[in-house]
Amino acid sequence: MNSRTIKLNEPDRTRGLPVMQALAVRASVNDWSAEELSLQDLSDLLWAAFGFNRPDLGKRTAPSALNSQDIDLYVFRRDAVYLYDAQAHTLKEVVSGDYRSLFFPPLSSIPGAAGKLPISSPQPPGEQTMPPVIILLVSDLSRFPFGDDNFRTEVSLIDTGLVSENISIFCAAVGLGTRPRGNMERQKIRVLLRLKETQFPRLNHPVGYKKS
Repeated sequence: MNSRTIKLNEPDRTRGLPVMQALAVRASVNDWSAEELSLQDLSDLLWAAFGFNRPDLGKRTAPSALNSQDIDLYVFRRDAVYLYDAQAHTLKEVVSGDYRSLFFPPLSSIPGAAGKLPISSPQPPGEQTMPPVIILLVSDLSRFPFGDDNFRTEVSLIDTGLVSENISIFCAAVGLGTRPRGNMERQKIRVLLRLKETQFPRLNHPVGYKKS
């Protein structure tokens, strides 16, 4: 069976609050509506996160060390997991099925979490509060042209943070809810996505419409 490709809409570069107002209202969100994101919202979100804003130069909305562009965005939805192709501005299906629960493992699986609730790791109590989209930021260390493992890891974490901040500010500007999270079933995700040894899941961003 052929994998599905979703052609995303042209990003609307005029929408949203001015940057200072977006910073003033930025806040982490723990609960989301079950409503699916519109194609326009998803298109704009992914372009803002790490799309090409200067395609003639091969440059993107977030900087990266040595212009390595090491961050890949995997989009987990109810129907499937997709990889964002920024050059074509499309989503390419990686695996069908709903795997969003991999980002909400039992708290008992987190080292040192016994009897505690990490602020950055809210757990939806049921399907009604599962975010409609979860964006996984994966760094591929093989894209750095030089450096040992320590150097590549350090700069990949910085690159992850830059893309993560783009997601947070975009969501604040247009009224979507998100938060950066580190909690996830990393090994299961690696197997599911068939990641290479040089690819590392770094952060995830649940995204959805805020509950009124």
